[in-house]
Amino acid sequence: MGMKFSESLKKNQQFRTVYEQGISYANRYLVVYGLENGLKRNRLGISVSKKVGNSIVRHHLARLIRENYRLSEDLYREGFDIVVIARVSAKKADYHNIGKSLIQLSTKLGLLKNREME
Repeated sequence: MGMKFSESLKKNQQFRTVYEQGISYANRYLVVYGLENGLKRNRLGISVSKKVGNSIVRHHLARLIRENYRLSEDLYREGFDIVVIARVSAKKADYHNIGKSLIQLSTKLGLLKNREME
């Protein structure tokens, strides 16, 4: 089984579709939207608004989210557009908090493969 590379959602319209048609859950640090995309792969979009911080803070958070997703990607079912929004409180979160938040919300959304939780 080779490496899976999910694509990024880049276009504003792609994000809007996920916001309008997808379902979302939120916790302290993140809001995650999920929407089936009819493809054999997932597409990840990350949104960190200026309210969260300056560009350095925003890029740092986006990298944390992307890296957490990348490392847990094999837990995810295929065929979803996933949009992750960092909340203002996320700038106080570390790598593990972000990872836990992402998995927790992805689980609620049913994005993870069905298997026993460790």
